[in-house]
Amino acid sequence: MEDKIVLTGEKIIVKVGKLNIGENDSPILIAGPCAVESREQVLEIALRLKEIGVDILRGGVFKPRTSPYSFQGLGLKGLEYLREAGEKIGVPIITELMDEENLEAVAEYSDIIQIGSRNMYNYPLLKKVGQIDKPVLLKRGMSATIKEWVLAAEYIASCGNKNIILCERGIRTFQNYTRNTLDLAAVPIMQRETGLPIIVDPSHGTGIRELILPMSRAAVACGANGVMIEVHNNPKNALSDGFQSLTPDQYKEVVEALKEITN
Repeated sequence: MEDKIVLTGEKIIVKVGKLNIGENDSPILIAGPCAVESREQVLEIALRLKEIGVDILRGGVFKPRTSPYSFQGLGLKGLEYLREAGEKIGVPIITELMDEENLEAVAEYSDIIQIGSRNMYNYPLLKKVGQIDKPVLLKRGMSATIKEWVLAAEYIASCGNKNIILCERGIRTFQNYTRNTLDLAAVPIMQRETGLPIIVDPSHGTGIRELILPMSRAAVACGANGVMIEVHNNPKNALSDGFQSLTPDQYKEVVEALKEITN
């Protein structure tokens, strides 16, 4: 790809705490609620996930929602709750950054900064996270081509930060049975093109709870370095994305299934 300058395809390992993402065969397990709803909620789910074996705790505190009337997240207070939960169970945390205004706070509290699908084209924001020493998870834009995704990663890397984890979360196509179309061919392609580790988000990639387990297995089977899955204490009453969230028991089934592939 002629536009590449920094990301030559040479393998890059991203260090997050004790984790070396992209180094070994065991997939990184990232899980947690779509949104941090309360201190009690995130602490409860974190403790359950620790029992199951999660590597990184996820949770949204700034929520980009299609409707302005949907739950928008708890903001900085939610970030404090997520940090407390991560420290409680002894794992790193990841949360989404939506704007430059909150960059300093998110960089201070979160171990990984997530750039969501809607912000993949926010080049000023990509430049800003490229200037700090903090791992960045870059989600694929909902309609992004491979080249556009590679160049978004280049924006970050060209500013000095090559600690980038890619995330395939499905793209918008003509079909509407699933929430998005999960493009698993992008996994080996992006590994070859950039050298960066890549994880798969089957929760957003399908939007259907029953498809998360088989697509997680498919993701790991095709070489993904991990999976990020939404898990909620009570999906039926979740304030966002409950329809695609797993219960802890359902998530445990996914983890056990992935062990069968990698062992």
